[in-house]
Amino acid sequence: MKQKTFHLISLGCAKNTVDSESMAQLLSGSGYRPVDNPRKAGVLIVNTCGFIGPAKEESLSVLHELASQKRKGQILIAAGCLTQRYGAEVARQVPGIDGILGTRRWMDIVDVVQKLRAEKDPQPLYHLPEAPTVGTDEHGALRAAVQGPSAYIKIADGCRRPCAFCAIPLIKGTAVSRPVESILAEARALEEMGMRELILIAQDTTDYGHDLGMKDGLAQLLEQMMAVLKPKDEGGVDWVRIMYAYPGYVTDRLIEVMAENPRIVPYLDMPLQHAHPATLRRMRRPANMDWVYRTIEKMRRALPDLALRTTFIVGYPGETEEEFQTLLDFIQEIRFDRVGAFQFSFEPGTSSEPLGDPIPAEVKQERYERLMAVQQAISLEINQSQVGKSLDVLIEGQGDGISVGRTYRDAPEIDGMVVVEGEIPTGEMVPVRINGAMTYDLSGVVETNRLLIL
Repeated sequence: MKQKTFHLISLGCAKNTVDSESMAQLLSGSGYRPVDNPRKAGVLIVNTCGFIGPAKEESLSVLHELASQKRKGQILIAAGCLTQRYGAEVARQVPGIDGILGTRRWMDIVDVVQKLRAEKDPQPLYHLPEAPTVGTDEHGALRAAVQGPSAYIKIADGCRRPCAFCAIPLIKGTAVSRPVESILAEARALEEMGMRELILIAQDTTDYGHDLGMKDGLAQLLEQMMAVLKPKDEGGVDWVRIMYAYPGYVTDRLIEVMAENPRIVPYLDMPLQHAHPATLRRMRRPANMDWVYRTIEKMRRALPDLALRTTFIVGYPGETEEEFQTLLDFIQEIRFDRVGAFQFSFEPGTSSEPLGDPIPAEVKQERYERLMAVQQAISLEINQSQVGKSLDVLIEGQGDGISVGRTYRDAPEIDGMVVVEGEIPTGEMVPVRINGAMTYDLSGVVETNRLLIL
C-alpha cells in the first residue's frame, strides 16, 4: 500500500493542534492527501501528548489501536511530546511503530515519511534532534490551526520557566520566539481567509521576544498586529485573544495595550497553580501573592469587563489542609470567571521528583471536588449577572433550530458557550440578549433591532 494518503490524529492542547496542522500542510504540499478513515491511509500519524500521566496513557492507547489494525504497507509514525521525551521506550511499548518524530522537528515530517516509504522493509526510524528550531526553518508552513471562524497562532515554542512539576522544558527545550514579521504575515493571511478571531498561544505568551532581545515583547507584538490588521468595518478580525500568561510578567504596558485596543478582548488566561506561598515555592513558581492581588486589581480597573481564567493544581506534594484552604479562600475572594483544576500527576525527571507523590489519590479527589464546587457556585453567580445584557456572540455551529457560539468571555473548547434561538450561519458575529444562565453556559436570543443597525 504505497498511496500518498495520510491520516493524522492530534492529541493534547491547542499548541499541539498547531503543530499537527503545520505537518498536514507540509504533507499536502508534497502531494499527500488527508483521509478520515485510517484503513484507507498509507501513512498513519499520531501527534502525541506527554504532559502528564493520563495524557501519556491516552497517546499510548491510540498508538496501540492503530498498530493492532495496521495493514501491510501502512506506515505508523508517532510524533510529538511523548516521543520527544521517551523516544525508544514508546517504540518498545508499541510494536508496529515505524517512525519516531520529536516535537522539536515536526517540520521534517515529509522527509521522515519519504525515507520510510523508500524502504522495502522499514526498520524503526528515530528522528529526535535535540535543538529546537522555531521560526527560521518551518518550511513555509502556516503556524496556525483553524477551527471554524477562529485560528490559533503559535508565537513561540518551548519554555524557560523552572516549574518543578512541569516536563515541558524537558520535552520542548527552552523558549524560542518566532520572528515578529512571520507572525504578522500569518495574522494578515488568516484575516484574508475570513477568520473572526485570532488566538495567540505559546507555553508562556508573556515571555515572547525575550530571546530576541525585546522588552515587553508581547505588548510590542500586539501593537504591531493592531497596526497591520484591517479595520473591523473593512472585513478585519473582530477578536484577538491572549492565552497562557505567566504570573509576574503581565506588565503595565501589556495592560495598557489591551485597554487601548478594543479588538484585543478583555480576557486573560493566567495559570496561577496555587495561592499559598509555601506551596508555590515548592512548585518553584512565583510566590509573591501581593503581586497577584495588585495586578488583578490593575487589570480590573483598566478593563472593567475583564474575564479572568486560571488553573490550579491540587494535591501537590506537601500540600496541607491549611494550604488547600488558603487556595479555596483565594478563589472565593478573587472570583475568577473560569477555573481549571488538575490533580497532581507525578512526572519522573522533573525537579519535583524527589518530593514523590505522597498525598493519597482519595485526598486529591476530595480536594478537587471541593474546589470545583466552590468555583461552580461562583461561575453560576457570574453567569447570572449576564442575564439581561447584550453580548456579541461568534457562532460556531447550528442545528435543530438552535445555534451555539461564544462571547469574548469564552475561549474555544475550554470555556462555556451560548445557546442561541434560531439557526445562524457559522462565522457570523451577532448581538444576543442573554435570557438564561447555567453553571458554565448562557442562552439568549438575537437582538434583531441592533442587528439591523450593525
